[in-house]
Amino acid sequence: MRVISGCRRGHRLYEFDGMDVRPTSDRVKEAVFNMLQGCVEGADVLDMFAGSGALSFEALSRGAASAVLIDADKRSVDIINKNAEALRFTELCRIMNMPCMDYLKKCTDKFDIIFMDPPYNKGFIEPALEAVVKNEILAEDGVIVLESDSTDFRGAAEGLEILKQKRYGRTYVTIYGRPGR
Repeated sequence: MRVISGCRRGHRLYEFDGMDVRPTSDRVKEAVFNMLQGCVEGADVLDMFAGSGALSFEALSRGAASAVLIDADKRSVDIINKNAEALRFTELCRIMNMPCMDYLKKCTDKFDIIFMDPPYNKGFIEPALEAVVKNEILAEDGVIVLESDSTDFRGAAEGLEILKQKRYGRTYVTIYGRPGR
């Protein structure tokens, strides 16, 4: 796993050992950022279920202004911190070890890009999308990037519309925005 483009292009990221974590493949990550062209420069990013932080670090490498990375797993937060230090992005990041839903309940910030890559088939998607809409944390022209399994939720959500959706093997990437964006 590596940073694909930008100022940290080619930098290898620290990863998890074992099979209990499913990182976003470089192929899917590259496709996501192709879909986000023109949205990343200067963006404030929220990375829910951040894992290793690969999506946020790719965004920062491509010119995003800041990133909030959240994961409930302490091992993930340790790897995120190691990656932030190795990439010299610590000053651009807020890294939190907590459940995403707890963060969403008290969040008052607005984000231009929200990455949502929850564990597959665990029922996190609908409540997280609803909380983003209810708490109004998506910036006016912001987007949500959802990575989901082919057997998981990937449809419309109240208060959001699907702007783009592509399938890569068993993985769906769905880009949501506000209606009429």
